[in-house]
Amino acid sequence: MQNQSNSEFPEWTIIKLLEWTTSYFKSHNIDSPRSTSEILLAHTLGFKRIDLYLRYDQPLTVDELLLFKTYIKRRIKREPVAYIVGTREFWSMDLTVTKDVLIPRPETECLVESALSLSELGPGPKRILELGTGSGAITLALASERPEYIYFASDSSDEAVKLAFMNAKLHHLDEKINFFAGDWLEPLKNTGNLFDMIISNPPYIRTLSIPDLQPEIYRYEPIRALDGGKAGLDSIKKIIFEAHAFLVQKGILLLEIGHDQKDQIKKIIDDCGNYENVVFKKDYSAHYRMVCMLKVEGGDVTKF
Repeated sequence: MQNQSNSEFPEWTIIKLLEWTTSYFKSHNIDSPRSTSEILLAHTLGFKRIDLYLRYDQPLTVDELLLFKTYIKRRIKREPVAYIVGTREFWSMDLTVTKDVLIPRPETECLVESALSLSELGPGPKRILELGTGSGAITLALASERPEYIYFASDSSDEAVKLAFMNAKLHHLDEKINFFAGDWLEPLKNTGNLFDMIISNPPYIRTLSIPDLQPEIYRYEPIRALDGGKAGLDSIKKIIFEAHAFLVQKGILLLEIGHDQKDQIKKIIDDCGNYENVVFKKDYSAHYRMVCMLKVEGGDVTKF
């Protein structure tokens, strides 16, 4: 895209830019070229996407063109759109995201749906802990649906915790969530804290598989939030072997897992010996992506 400020050239209107950018992204094998063009141009102009078509013949200024060009260059280098515009929608909430946190995935909404259904089990107050909160997406979604519960959310990254708190403030949920930093359950040892549910989307990618991921992921997203060790099970195993000590009787542990890890994780749970009623659930793509288990005997999660 050249700067056509000279009057002998036609102006770059919104619709012309959308058409040109869509074609350009297609030629570089960028996913969803049209919607990507719309998101980046709307962000450049401070518009909603629908405004692009209501004002389709509006020309851009030189400064707007230069800014849009920088966004195009970043996307061609495979930087994720969410990092370029600084936001991602999750559970109908716009969340601020930075390179300090993973970009929330639509499939993780399955984890939220399951947690909401399981939170109905049993009487009494609900205390819910999320491990590895990142942008805060999971806890914020739960708090928006069940504001009467008490929430705790942690991450090993101080920057992630700050970002999650900022997102909570943005959605007026900051007073409902207790954020803290630390390595998994380490900060809670010797505190006497017990929870009705512990939920996590931990790292579960095999170390050697990370370079095989899309460049948007392995080049830009935080490796610490992806790398699950040699078999992809390091963090999952640690959580399973420690979480029961922080759960009330019949407390629930709910995890997102890799699509091919069901059998290995079932063995880890059996080896731990502190859970029962273990249920694996498929995501929208029919892959086993979640596992739920209860501490000690009792409780029914067969409807999970």
